[in-house]
Amino acid sequence: MIVVDVETTGVDARLCSLLSVGAVEFEHPENQFYKECYAFPGAHIEKEALVISGFRVEEITANNQSPITNNQKRTDREVVLAFLEWMKTCKEWTLAGQNPSFDRSFLEETAHRYHVNWPLAHRTIDVHSIAYYHIKKRGIEPPQKNSHSALNLDRILKYVGLSARAKKHNALEDAKLEAEALSRLLYGKNLLTEYSSLSVPNYRT
Repeated sequence: MIVVDVETTGVDARLCSLLSVGAVEFEHPENQFYKECYAFPGAHIEKEALVISGFRVEEITANNQSPITNNQKRTDREVVLAFLEWMKTCKEWTLAGQNPSFDRSFLEETAHRYHVNWPLAHRTIDVHSIAYYHIKKRGIEPPQKNSHSALNLDRILKYVGLSARAKKHNALEDAKLEAEALSRLLYGKNLLTEYSSLSVPNYRT
């Protein structure tokens, strides 16, 4: 299983661009992937998305020559190709994460934009659904807003004994937190050593 998270310039995978991809192989969490890319030319950019990711417009514009530009950035095509190549090192290719259909849609749309074969299936593992079931099974009502589930990632992290994320999100850090949350929900145990000091709650109480 591959726990994946992406940062983007907005919410529409057809109009907006990837900015970064982070991933963790759940069965071998030391096997990780992270790359950043420029937005493709003409991509729609939503200010709110950049506030969340912490990227600045001048950082994600490929033709920008400013010295603050990250020399490690690649094109979105190169990043998707690199992700698909890294994916081959993983035993199982099922994608997982918090709302993984969003992340998959951006990866898949980017692959299609450049006529790159997309070998992954549509079935994914959603941390939200697992957390929702976990909470309901204990007789607790998950939080709601406007008659919909309000069980976002930060609430799930708190539920499984982890700290809330920083205001600016990072795709790899989020992928690692989602993998850790998944392990605590499925098996009641720690996955990554960097979170081992944070105790897994006793869900029987």
